[in-house]
Amino acid sequence: MSDFAERRRIMVDTQVRPSDVTKFPIIDAMLSVPRETFVPDALREAAYMGEHVDLGGGRVVLDPRTLAKMLEAADIDTDDLVLDIGAGLGYSSAVLARLADAVVAIEEDAGLAAEAERALSETNADNAVVVEGPLSEGAAKHGPYDVILIQGGVEAVPDALTEQLKDGGRIVAIFRDGRLGSVRVGHYIDGAVSWRFSFNGDAPLLPGFERAQDFVF
Repeated sequence: MSDFAERRRIMVDTQVRPSDVTKFPIIDAMLSVPRETFVPDALREAAYMGEHVDLGGGRVVLDPRTLAKMLEAADIDTDDLVLDIGAGLGYSSAVLARLADAVVAIEEDAGLAAEAERALSETNADNAVVVEGPLSEGAAKHGPYDVILIQGGVEAVPDALTEQLKDGGRIVAIFRDGRLGSVRVGHYIDGAVSWRFSFNGDAPLLPGFERAQDFVF
């Protein structure tokens, strides 16, 4: 049987720490959460490679470096309520559950949502709940949120989503512009989001986060 715990240590030492991720709770969470539990069975051996894990249908589990740096940028506190958009099989939600007070995981694929619920229960992430529904709509009834993380690429973020943030809340997203990608952090203040660049990163475009055609020149 593969020594996944050792692979987790190597992942953190070679992919996470060298990427300027310094917050101990993030490192501890990524050492503790069994990533292999949250990928398709056929890809368990690839769980700790430094790349996205394919979930099919253009969906992925973000690579460890990208997720860790997004978590660092989000500056999550232990009393935060977090909305995890596009949770897939639940890996990001399991990591977030160790950092925040509670996590609401949104997944629109019924199969992925059911598997995420099972995996989160199996790993005792009791403060994370899976909600099935369109990713771009979030889960307003459970908000407002201190932090929103989007687990995939976006061209635009709907106002309906950012409006689910508390005043002073943060949102982290991977913006796609052609073949380039950049991770940005948005701060929601007085009803508006101010975005700033955090680091370069890329991921497949999530459904519902396409740029409106009106804005294409």
